Amino acid sequence: MPISMYRASVPIFLQILPCTSAILDKTAAHAAAKKIEPQVFLEARLYPDMFPLTRQIQIASDFAKGACARLAGVEPPKYPDTETTIDELKARIAKTIAFIKEFKPSQIDGSEEREISLQMGGQTRTFKGENYLISVVLPNFFFHTTTAYAILRHNGVELGKQDFLRPPS
Repeated sequence: MPISMYRASVPIFLQILPCTSAILDKTAAHAAAKKIEPQVFLEARLYPDMFPLTRQIQIASDFAKGACARLAGVEPPKYPDTETTIDELKARIAKTIAFIKEFKPSQIDGSEEREISLQMGGQTRTFKGENYLISVVLPNFFFHTTTAYAILRHNGVELGKQDFLRPPS
């Protein structure tokens, strides 16, 4: 049975992105309770050569919106990477979620063989849709959302596994 490209992408993004937004709410509350400038968390990294929290969330957003658009055969929107506050990151996530919700299964299903070309590391790389989703998008999306979670957990925000996996009700 062929994979539903829609079911392998959109519902996953719509599960994890609201969780990421809720984690940012917990970060804001933690910063206020501990009297820590929120900027400390936004600039935090797991290691000096890794991107900070803000960039991790921007990249996760880019992978989610880019995947849905490319699999549907449309140009992904470009969001400037100018967020400097928790509220601005939450707005970016909300804009990404709204964009993703516009797609219907009929726009994405059947994209397994669609050729998708991207600039990566200064080179153009071409993938078939299924390989792009499974081997590029999903691993990168989860890497960056998990890293964002890990940065915050490492810096004392009280988070658990369910914060990452279960959208707030």
